Amino acid sequence: MSINEILVVAMFCSFIALLFTGYPVAYVLGGIGVIFAGVGFVTDTYMGTATGLDFNTLGLVVNRLYKVMDNWVLVALPMFIFMGIMLDRSGVAERLMKSMQELFGRVRGGLAITVIMIGIILAASTGIVGASVVLLGLLSLGTMQRQNYQTSLALGVIASSGTLGILIPPSIMLVIMADQLALSVGDLFMGAVFPGLLLGILYISYILILGIVKPEVMPIPQDAAPISWKTLLNVLRDVLPTVALIIAVLGSIFAGIATPTEASGVGALGAILLAWYNKKLNFKVFKEVLTGSYNTTAYIFAIFIGATCFALVLRELGGDEFIEGLLTGLPFGPYGIIAFILGIIFLLGFFLDWIEITLIILPLVAPVISSLGLDINGYGVVDNPELVWFVMLVAVALQTSFLTPPMGFSLFYLKGVCPPQVRLAEIYRGVIPFIVLQLVGLLIIAMLPQLVTWLPAIAYQ
Repeated sequence: MSINEILVVAMFCSFIALLFTGYPVAYVLGGIGVIFAGVGFVTDTYMGTATGLDFNTLGLVVNRLYKVMDNWVLVALPMFIFMGIMLDRSGVAERLMKSMQELFGRVRGGLAITVIMIGIILAASTGIVGASVVLLGLLSLGTMQRQNYQTSLALGVIASSGTLGILIPPSIMLVIMADQLALSVGDLFMGAVFPGLLLGILYISYILILGIVKPEVMPIPQDAAPISWKTLLNVLRDVLPTVALIIAVLGSIFAGIATPTEASGVGALGAILLAWYNKKLNFKVFKEVLTGSYNTTAYIFAIFIGATCFALVLRELGGDEFIEGLLTGLPFGPYGIIAFILGIIFLLGFFLDWIEITLIILPLVAPVISSLGLDINGYGVVDNPELVWFVMLVAVALQTSFLTPPMGFSLFYLKGVCPPQVRLAEIYRGVIPFIVLQLVGLLIIAMLPQLVTWLPAIAYQ
């Protein structure tokens, strides 16, 4: 191995090791980038090597950071975050839970189906996983326990339904992925619609089948009332405002009326109006939403800064060519290489947040996918259909990482709102079937790329 290859391996190993020290990820990424730029300078100056690194490398970071902060697409991030947090405080989910529970009350597993349906609606209107999981946990766990649902099943339904927000558009993860790979945000948003709905259908199908096979784990409540026209009208009354917001945001993007950045502003305004409509908007709530939006945005952009420094030094060392050479040299064939990459991403999701994987790993492996010569049908409309399809596979794999221990964030979000007697082991046990369902969904999307590329192609014809 050359000195540059040794430094590339050392950078990755240092990053993994320092993660376990508890230091903030942004500091770890930026610090490693600065340290290894210094190591390159020292080895070049005193050891006669030619790494190509010096302290001028760090000067390039300033230009990269300017490009990040000057990126119009990324303006959508704080707006979508604001929209999600405001909807969390607007009372929409509480009204939906009450009315939809009445609708599915006489179906075995009806409450679980209600949670999944609300998870889909929240995903399409907020995109904030933490808010969705916490909200669903607060609204439904106590009710599910009172209806004698198996605790692990209830926990699994809540955690997995909340994670749909990272995939179903508008998703902040897809905005970042589009920025990193120079893809169309609209293509990724439209490409994620069917995969997101597919996962929701898999969840609901599992609940219905489990209700037949093991009815004792989800009994029908004795006081369930029959469905009436009043129930249907209540559901429509509670669902339509949220659906109108989803159509305003996604519909404006899909119809070409607004860019994703402009649509994010529409979404933020719509969330404010929904909170006002539900009489939940006041100065205190508005201040809390703004503070939460600032904190989340600052967290993401701090990692952006650290990852930019890390990635720049890595590329100056030739890390992208090194990774590409390793992957293309595998004797697996194109689809075997993709399976290997997804397996690595799935395993990394046990320990890393999706932001680090998106900012560091995805740009390194994307050139490999482009060079494999995949014949993914873009219908003559979708640019880089193989990358759009691959990004969706990565997005589903990263969604799975929210449920995998030890670093599955949804598990800890849920544990934070559970009664003290609920053990983390019960949450782990509850999410296992849904992890399997997500992997099944990943396999279906891999076998049917049309699920990803058809809708963007139709929209732009």
